[in-house]
This record gives sequence, C-alpha cells and structure tokens, in this order.
Amino acid sequence: MEIDSSFGVNRPGSDIARVNASAGKDRVAVRPDVFFVIKAALSFAQRSGGAFDPTVGPLVSLWGIGTEHQKVPSQAEIDAALALVDWRKVVLDEPVSSVFLEKDGMALDLGGIAKGYAADEVIRILKERNISRAIIDLGGNVCVFGSKTDGSSWKVGIKNPSDGGKSVAAVLSLPGDLSVVTSGNYERYFVSGGRRYHHIIDPKTGFPGGGAVASATIVAASSMEADALSTSAFLMGKDAFIRTFPGIRCLFIFSDGSISASEELASNVLQ
Repeated sequence: MEIDSSFGVNRPGSDIARVNASAGKDRVAVRPDVFFVIKAALSFAQRSGGAFDPTVGPLVSLWGIGTEHQKVPSQAEIDAALALVDWRKVVLDEPVSSVFLEKDGMALDLGGIAKGYAADEVIRILKERNISRAIIDLGGNVCVFGSKTDGSSWKVGIKNPSDGGKSVAAVLSLPGDLSVVTSGNYERYFVSGGRRYHHIIDPKTGFPGGGAVASATIVAASSMEADALSTSAFLMGKDAFIRTFPGIRCLFIFSDGSISASEELASNVLQ
C-alpha cells in the first residue's frame, strides 16, 4: 500500500502525481525509493533505445485502456501526446532526490517497472524475517525464492495468449531466487471497429505495439529488471531485443502460437 501511494499516477498527492502536476514548472523532491525507481527506469529507457519510456504517461492517459474513458484517439491527438514523450527530458538531481519534467504536459507512468520493484521489496522483507522459501505472485510478476523442501525445481507456467491466458502455453523449470515477468497483449484491451487494442503502448508510434509478439517473458534475478525488460522485449521483438540485451533469458510467444526461447532459457522450457 505504501508503494502504491507513492507511485500511483492517479493517487492524489503521490510523488508521481506531484511530479506530473509540476511538469514544465518546478522540480519536485520525492522519496528516495521513488527516485531510485525513476533513475532505474531512465537507465532502461537509455539501454532500450526508448522502447521502454517512463514518460509514456500522456499516451497511456489518452488511450485510457482499462478505464471507462478508453477510446481510439485521432492521429492528431496521438501526435500531440507523442510530442510530450521523451525520457531524455527528465532531469534528476540526486543530492536532493528531485525530479523535473522539462515540458508542460509531460507525465511519468511507472506501470512498467513499479510492480517489479514491489516484488523485489517483498523478497527483501522475507529475507529480513528469515523466511527460507516462498512464491510471490503479483499478477504477471512471479518470484520464486529459496529452495523447495523436496529439492525439485520450481515450475512457473506461462499463460497462453491465444485463449486470454486461460491455459498454459509453456512451463519453466527454474532454481530459486529468480523472477519471471510476462508482458502480453491478452489481459487489458478493448475492441473497436472489429480491431483489438491492448494496453502496451509503443512510445515511438503512440499505438499499441508488439506486432506479431503476443507475449514476452523475462527471467532475471531482479523483478524490477525483468519488469522493464519484458515491456522492452514485447515492443522490440525477439531479434532486436536479443541484439540489444545479449545474455538475457527470454521467451516469446507469437500470435501464430509459436514459442521461441533464448539460448540461455531454452533448457528450462518443459513444454
């Protein structure tokens, strides 16, 4: 609850809401944990060439997917929002933990990374309390912590996008202390004019992205890293992602139902 109250875009008085309200006007001092996540988000934006962009807020708000205001915006509306999306226009002042958005109307949205940070915090708290093993499921973010009592591997199912996630398309067999995060086009969407529009907005085009990718799964030690990289992988596609992030364990499910895992993860895929 504390994390949500600090990171929630639509929570009045949250650090992110205050930063967004002051865009183009003033810098805003934020909590150290919020500053940490924003700084990490900008790092992932730089590493992904902007595929992951925490300033995508104007586009997310414009589409309103999952709200009662969801709609297909006009191209003029999308172009106006795109002009406000640029991670390079976020100014951080680390000594005072302040954040400044250079243009009026800019808005941070940390939905692609904050849940991963929350999962990492849950693991930290479990360790502090000497919990030896656990599974944490925050919906799309699954962490396996410690070793199972029988010594066997943890099994994590990856949802099947073709039926809205009702069945399992693949199972990963994993050791402990790993996070599995999936970004997909099948959970939050609406249909208009016979076309389906999902919630993962490409910050470069202003439209839902992914192309032939139906879901992208990342396995990493840090849930926050896996969270940001799953969004990046979904939008970049397999080949571009693997070139940009060599060695990252990833699994892609495509709209035709085919599944492809990176070399680093292939031996962990059971089906």
